[in-house]
Amino acid sequence: MVKDLQEKVNKLPGAPGVYLFRDQRGKLLYIGKATHLRNRVRSYFHDGMRANRPIETMIHEVMDVEIKKTDSVLEALILESNLIKEFQPKYNIKEKDDKSFSYFVITKEEFPRVLIMRKTELEKNKDIVQYVYGPYTSKKQMQIALKIIRKIFPFHSIKQQTERGCLDFQMGRCPGPYAGAISRKDYLKNIRGIQLILEGKKRGLLRELEKEMKEYSEKEEYEKAQIAKERIFALQHIRDVALIVEDKIEEPLGGEPKPLRIEAYDISNISGANAVGSVVVFAGHEPDKAQYRKFKIKTIGSADDVGMMREVLLRRFGNNWPEPDLILLDGGQGHLNMAEKVLSGLGLKIPTAAVAKGSERKNVDVRIARDRFSEEIKNVLIDRNLLKQIMDEAHRFAITYHRKVRKKNLLGK
Repeated sequence: MVKDLQEKVNKLPGAPGVYLFRDQRGKLLYIGKATHLRNRVRSYFHDGMRANRPIETMIHEVMDVEIKKTDSVLEALILESNLIKEFQPKYNIKEKDDKSFSYFVITKEEFPRVLIMRKTELEKNKDIVQYVYGPYTSKKQMQIALKIIRKIFPFHSIKQQTERGCLDFQMGRCPGPYAGAISRKDYLKNIRGIQLILEGKKRGLLRELEKEMKEYSEKEEYEKAQIAKERIFALQHIRDVALIVEDKIEEPLGGEPKPLRIEAYDISNISGANAVGSVVVFAGHEPDKAQYRKFKIKTIGSADDVGMMREVLLRRFGNNWPEPDLILLDGGQGHLNMAEKVLSGLGLKIPTAAVAKGSERKNVDVRIARDRFSEEIKNVLIDRNLLKQIMDEAHRFAITYHRKVRKKNLLGK
């Protein structure tokens, strides 16, 4: 690194922001984001980083670095994407195949949703797409960012036009447009707030909210004025610790976090006969079939689904198996109440949810005892596709075992 550039890098601030590498002609080579600008830019010039061949090739061309500080890592993430889209630096474009980029999408519905889609998904869903923001290279960081934004501006996220059985609505992440809990005008204000954030126009958004707060106060609509005030504070004090942690994972020596262990329970029987229970285990989004377990029901002789589930839980936790991070039960409120009592009696505090399947197993209705879950677990519970995948697998495993037991009993073996 040339002396002048080295001195410049050493004087960079320890703040979040975006850095821009330029060649000797001032042409942009690469744009990146950072939690700590000085440390991040310095890392490119260390031997360990330069062992990466593409980075070493790029660094030989770098003659200058420019920075743009931001108030938060979230804003750095958004600014990075907007600048890459505008300038198309050659090393950013080389970094990933176009189809692997992801985008924030706002749908053209009565109550628009905010989704994350890959390029291929955009093409398949173009009939519902209204606005597109991106590209972004990390879908996981986008999910974390959207979770932060949604705490400030809630929106309806599921395809179904209802809040019935919607965990987001219970948790305050969905303002309830289909339940009549928010007007369309106020709902669209939330969507506009999200748009301004994704466009990197936080200052303009703050001015709008300050004006709105003043107008509500003058009209003596104090509740709405308070909401605007709280949003102003949230935007000025964005809590993006999770995004900072995720950014550190991307450092050269970082490691991937251990995935959640999710256990899903299902019961299969015909009027109480040949009753069995199943436990399937997922490590994050992936099934861990070596950890699956099955049980013949021994203490219940009638069609008592809750009683059978109770037996399975007691027998499962009577074994010295790894403790789950989350328990999912096939059932409703009765199953959830029972599980709470069983776990409490065993001195266990494991987040538990009951997942009831709709007609033809197309929808899921999630029930939780109380909001004591971590953000990571909440993200699982609002991911309807993942929940359905897990519960369908639990059902498949249980019914397969039930058929095997029934066939064996019919043959008298």
